[in-house]
Amino acid sequence: MKTKVITIANHKGGVGKTTSTATLGAALALMGSRVLLIDLDAQQNLSFTLTQNEDPDQSVYDTLVNDAPLPIVGVGKNLDLVPASLDLARAEIDMATKIAREGILKVALEEIKDNYDYILIDCPPSLGIVTTNALVASDQLYIPLTAEALPLKGLTMLDDVVREIRKRVNPNLRLGGVFFTRYNNRNLNKEVVRMIRERYGDLVFETKIRENIALAEMPLSGKSIFDYDAKSNGAVDYLALAKEVAERNNR
Repeated sequence: MKTKVITIANHKGGVGKTTSTATLGAALALMGSRVLLIDLDAQQNLSFTLTQNEDPDQSVYDTLVNDAPLPIVGVGKNLDLVPASLDLARAEIDMATKIAREGILKVALEEIKDNYDYILIDCPPSLGIVTTNALVASDQLYIPLTAEALPLKGLTMLDDVVREIRKRVNPNLRLGGVFFTRYNNRNLNKEVVRMIRERYGDLVFETKIRENIALAEMPLSGKSIFDYDAKSNGAVDYLALAKEVAERNNR
């Protein structure tokens, strides 16, 4: 299978980007795929969840700014990580004068991408040069959403960015899917899902990630949800989502 590079992004915070990157990646690894996760957020939540370490010797910042090779850390069977560091908070400034700065991550990935089936990229809640690097390097964008009022306004902005990147830099980028996190069966949730399905049709995944306390507790445990509480709704739902992802990418 050709390597699938997938950015998980939404410039709105609190929608489960990091939890989804960590847990979808762990689920795909559990299913036998070789998976690399890349943390592009200066908050380091993905890195801390998987390593419990807030001070890595090297991070993706060194690749983006200093042209160092991607620092890859093993975090589980079939599962590797490129960690983030606090330095990423100034990456936008430090990359400002670099030539072809939108494509730095793409070039770095060319060296190692054939070692993996999936590369999942966790992005900061912004649409700056760091997120642009992820989208330029990717085949697909997955958008996690909470089923709250007025999500379409933010999606329009993200659609515009993807359209611009397709036109100018990466014609292979496409929207690969939209999925819902922190879902419950309230009427508001159902109405928002209906609106999103009207707009995106079959791109909306059938699996919805239900509200689940185990997912909130997981980052402090240093374990994946499958080791922390394999019977939780979070584990069941993300494994189902991973099966949908694999099915779509194997067509």
